[in-house]
Formats: sequence, C-alpha cells, structure tokens
Amino acid sequence: MSTETKKPLSNIYNEFNQFIDSHQSVVMATINKAAEPEASYAPVMRHDGRFYVYISELSNHTFNLMEDPQASLLFIEPENDAKHLFARKRATLKTTAKHIQRSAAEWESTMDKLEEKFGEIIQMLKPLEDFHLFELAPLSAGYVRGFAQAYKLEGEDLSDVTHLSEGGHGKSKKNDNES
Repeated sequence: MSTETKKPLSNIYNEFNQFIDSHQSVVMATINKAAEPEASYAPVMRHDGRFYVYISELSNHTFNLMEDPQASLLFIEPENDAKHLFARKRATLKTTAKHIQRSAAEWESTMDKLEEKFGEIIQMLKPLEDFHLFELAPLSAGYVRGFAQAYKLEGEDLSDVTHLSEGGHGKSKKNDNES
C-alpha cells in the first residue's frame, strides 16, 4: 500500500488490533433483567473480526447475554505496566452478542479454534452443558493510548479512525449547572 492510498491514522488502527490481540481475557459489561449493569471477565478469542467467549451459567453475564445481546468489552493495560494509572492504555468495544447453539455448524469449528488457543481445558469444558458459546460482533470502539490520545473506531472492520481532540483536557463538554 503506497503512502498516498494509506488511510490516515492506520497506525492507530494497527496498534489497536495488536493491543487487543495481546490479551487472553476481557472484562465484559452486560445488562441484567432489571436493566442494571454487571461487569465480569471471560477468556476471549478473536477470529475474523469477531470475539468468542465460552461461559458458564454460573456467571451472570451468560443469562444477561441470552436476554439482552448488548455487551461492552474492555481490554486494559495492566496497572504495573502503565506509565500512569489515570492514563492506562485501553480499548472499549460496543458489541452485539449471538448465542451459538451446540447444534449449529459453526459451534464445533469455533470450539476447535478455542482449543487451539487455550489448550486442553476446552476439552474438559466442552461437554459441560451449562457452558454456552457466544459470538460478539463489534459495532464501534474507543482506544485510549494515554493523555490526549483517545480515538474512535467505526466502520465495518473498525478501520475508520478519528482522533477525539474536540474540547481537549481541561475543558468540560458539560455545563456545571447540568446534572
């Protein structure tokens, strides 16, 4: 790809993807029946732009995803690696979840990919019927590299990157009189 045809901020897009791929698990925020947010975590695999989690009914997020497919995923830099706790590198994705039934054609092939990534633990968990496979399709994302380095990622493959520089630090978008 020549520099003339290279998308602006493509280096941010590539860094965003490398950052996500460096994680083995994700923090998930889901919504329960009472419309209350709940956060948890799960081991995660990314394949063809989608995320996959194999989670137990003992976890609230399993039933939450069955009832409401909205989920937010958070990949965050470990505290010990961060230059500053107020500016930890992080990627947040808005997603829609799809429950993949055991009878579906893609269930077995996806489970094979999970086993390749996570090893023999998947063989142990695979026959447990209280575990469910979900595919999480990204709708949009945010990526923060540090202070004043926040980006919005949109589009089919999240490759449309915008630097969020409007307002900047020190200027509130909200009036002090607003609640």
